[in-house]
Amino acid sequence: MIKVAMISFWHVHARDYAKQATEHPDTEIVAVWDEIPERGKKEAEERNVRFYDNLDELLADQEIEGVIIDTPTNQHRDVMVAAARAGKHIFTEKVIAPTLAEVNEIIRAVEEAGVKLTVSLPRLNDGYTLAIQKILKEGLLGDLTLVRTRLSHNGATAGWLPGHFFNKEQCGGGALIDLGCHPMYLARLFLGLPESVQATFGYVTGKEVEDNAVSVLNYSNGAIGVVEAGFVNSFSPFTIEIHGTEGSLLYGTPESKIFLRTKKLGEEKAKEWQVDTELSENRPSAFSQWVDHIKNDTVATENIQLAVDLTKLMEASNLSAARGQAVRLSQLTS
Repeated sequence: MIKVAMISFWHVHARDYAKQATEHPDTEIVAVWDEIPERGKKEAEERNVRFYDNLDELLADQEIEGVIIDTPTNQHRDVMVAAARAGKHIFTEKVIAPTLAEVNEIIRAVEEAGVKLTVSLPRLNDGYTLAIQKILKEGLLGDLTLVRTRLSHNGATAGWLPGHFFNKEQCGGGALIDLGCHPMYLARLFLGLPESVQATFGYVTGKEVEDNAVSVLNYSNGAIGVVEAGFVNSFSPFTIEIHGTEGSLLYGTPESKIFLRTKKLGEEKAKEWQVDTELSENRPSAFSQWVDHIKNDTVATENIQLAVDLTKLMEASNLSAARGQAVRLSQLTS
């Protein structure tokens, strides 16, 4: 049994990860620390486990093998580096950190300590993503020319998103760095890394962070990625559009089906949209993958690379929106 500690309940998904850790047959929550002691004590009491006032003391506990980190984003670097140096395996919420320089510090600490890191990028494991990857691998769309990914909800306008999610210092941004992570890593998955990024942010509710965002990814071959996110839309469906020289693919517009139209399947089929309602089965969750990496002494190579690239794209987007111009990824400080 792998004994794990919960490091903060700041993030809205922290309780979800605690539930996964409780339900997984190979993990057990044995401790809690939180930067807000009252919150942490309550969570520890609920789980009948020890609450640590001091994070260093928790990390020094040899019984604890892994940590689930859901602190404010601006604390990720310090907490993860300390956890890695203490020999603790790390499962964390996206993003790893708001800047590439901080991410590189974390990765170096993880590699030097030989601990296992996995980042929660859940839509990588969903059946529709796996089915789309299969279609792309088969070349049914030809050369890709445009990918559009969108995820939005009404957390700001309906008032259900926690107030600290609008704290620029803690979060490193707003709708894009939080909700927009998902469409961003999917665009990266389908198209690869772009040369440059140009982002535009909107402030519909007047918060200090953006609640409406678009980031355009520019590629040397002329392809374009469009990533959209928002906290101000009540009925905006999660959407994936992929277009190529030979065909197009749609998902979530608004149905949870893949619509495919391509010349590659012959003239008759090219006349209309083909609908696939039986998607691939989901892969195990990122948390389950983390546990397997610990047990099998393997590395989450693809997951970590995509998470690092996600930070590159988020940092470039934030810089672009602030400067009002495109930012090349090569300009980022590593």
